[in-house]
Amino acid sequence: MGAVESMTTESRSTDSFDVQLDARDLLCPEPLMLLRHQVREMQVGEVIHILATDPSTERDFRSFCHFLGHELLRIDMASDPYEFYIKKIK
Repeated sequence: MGAVESMTTESRSTDSFDVQLDARDLLCPEPLMLLRHQVREMQVGEVIHILATDPSTERDFRSFCHFLGHELLRIDMASDPYEFYIKKIK
């Protein structure tokens, strides 16, 4: 099961984020469902960092951002796990 972890300023890496969602080893639609739930809990302007292993998350997260108006800041599919940074806009 995926895990959500709040990040403090001291524990942030060079890629700044407010919340991390661990969706590794989960298959569609679970990562998208977890993302949707977590974004509802976030404040406008906060960034979520997602770790995932299902390649379909790229398509799902792009669509999620497009249809709901959030900003997909970065995708890294070069290594496992894949990494996504999404900013809540509204």
